[in-house]
Amino acid sequence: MAAKANEGKALEVEVDGVRFLRIPITTRLVGPQDDIVEIVTTYAPGQLEAGDRLFITEKIVAITQGRAYPVDSITPRPLAVRLSKYVTKTPGGIGLGMPETMEMALRECGTVRILFAAAVAAVTKLFGARGAFYVVAGPKARGIDGPTSGTIPPYNSHVVLAPDKPGEVARRLKSALRPDIDVLIVDINDFGGNVLGSTLRSSDNRLVERVLADNPLGQGRQSTPLGIIRRA
Repeated sequence: MAAKANEGKALEVEVDGVRFLRIPITTRLVGPQDDIVEIVTTYAPGQLEAGDRLFITEKIVAITQGRAYPVDSITPRPLAVRLSKYVTKTPGGIGLGMPETMEMALRECGTVRILFAAAVAAVTKLFGARGAFYVVAGPKARGIDGPTSGTIPPYNSHVVLAPDKPGEVARRLKSALRPDIDVLIVDINDFGGNVLGSTLRSSDNRLVERVLADNPLGQGRQSTPLGIIRRA
């Protein structure tokens, strides 16, 4: 089957003079009852070639770990309600700018760390610097996704946490596939992203972030939570 890009996305991209394919892989809707190894080994092997890098969205990993929560199942404490009012909303998503997502950040990261991050952010904003909150709060806070209308149901009404032990998940998936490919768990959106877990070296992870910078898997209902990076 010929490689095909998601609508509105380019199949190929050039980074440092090298052209790469970013091939999306469609799956069925995945739920908390699913095993990420079974999902990946069902949909990916027939499309993999030697030297490929298989990348997987952090959301599908978190969902299979039971780390997606309906918004109406979360009761925010008063502190979460108050702190969420000071979070800047961006086109990239609501982040911790709603009481329910802030409540989950408090649970995941601890009250002391979130309060310290909020204090640092308040000070740095006085000098025109932004983003300090997520630097101090750490990847668990940064990886929390709030509900969005463009997300495939039922997760358009869920708060999804960052996956647990993404590096370990990547290594387990590589072992279940084949030794001549590498696996990455990525948090990518339309405004950039990060590699959360990988079987690659750190320098190669940075290259992957550049290759995926325009979010070739899309941000909503494409049903393509897996993808392949391949030299064109």
